[in-house]
Amino acid sequence: MYDYVKAFERNLGWVTPEEQQKIKNTKIAIIGMGGVGGHHAHCLARMGFSNFKISDFDTFEIQNFNRQFGALSSTIGKKKTDVIKDTILDINPEAKVECFEEGINQENMEDFLKDVDIICDGLDLYASHLRSPLYELAHKMGVYTVSAGPFGMGTSVIAFDPKGMSFDEYFDLKHENLTVEAKIIRFLVGMAPTFMHRKYVAYPEKVQLFGGTLPSIQPGCYAASSALGTVVLKIVLNRGKVSFAPSTFHVDFYLNKTKKTWMPFGNKNPLQKIKIKLIHRMFKVKVFN
Repeated sequence: MYDYVKAFERNLGWVTPEEQQKIKNTKIAIIGMGGVGGHHAHCLARMGFSNFKISDFDTFEIQNFNRQFGALSSTIGKKKTDVIKDTILDINPEAKVECFEEGINQENMEDFLKDVDIICDGLDLYASHLRSPLYELAHKMGVYTVSAGPFGMGTSVIAFDPKGMSFDEYFDLKHENLTVEAKIIRFLVGMAPTFMHRKYVAYPEKVQLFGGTLPSIQPGCYAASSALGTVVLKIVLNRGKVSFAPSTFHVDFYLNKTKKTWMPFGNKNPLQKIKIKLIHRMFKVKVFN
């Protein structure tokens, strides 16, 4: 017989029984079940979170095996949302999981965020057309957002307080006719201002920023879910300092380094502007269409 209290009693000590109940009652939305989204769902389910909305339009394929939670020989061709939902319910049969199996779009975005406390970003790097409107809508609806991406063998995490700096303000995306490439550059520079993971690239031929894919390895994906899970916990329990934007926290286990940045004005900061210009020149990318 399933018993929620017994299933998560080893959390106690790090949290109180009352806090564990608060975790149970919090509603989490996770957009994207790919490189990090599935790991986020697994991490949060193991912590005892029991109310989820998850989204992804895709199915698992063999090219997902190196990093994605749920990618197995037995799940090839299966919908990612179905696999992750089944995993959550296997961990916690009392959990409630609402699937948006067509993914998120302008039409269902508000429904996806309705009654949600925190949104966790598991979107692909190249989904800027969704990420910006989703974050801005979450900001207007009073929903916290947390993003932790895999950067090499570490992660960088950023969180947005709905009463603080918005996504578009931080990443400096409030410009008409920004090219897709320009948005990608601004997102990367804003997420990981230190770029320290670049120091151990071993096969640069596979680092094609605008080729639709970038290298990603499992330690970075696990690191991302650990970082995000911790930030979500602190927001939910309102204990422990959360460094909201314009602050980021970057950890790299390969280099044995951690770096916390505070970037007033976000990508409008003079140092960030210089980095953005240098990357544009490096890749010969236009800023505006």
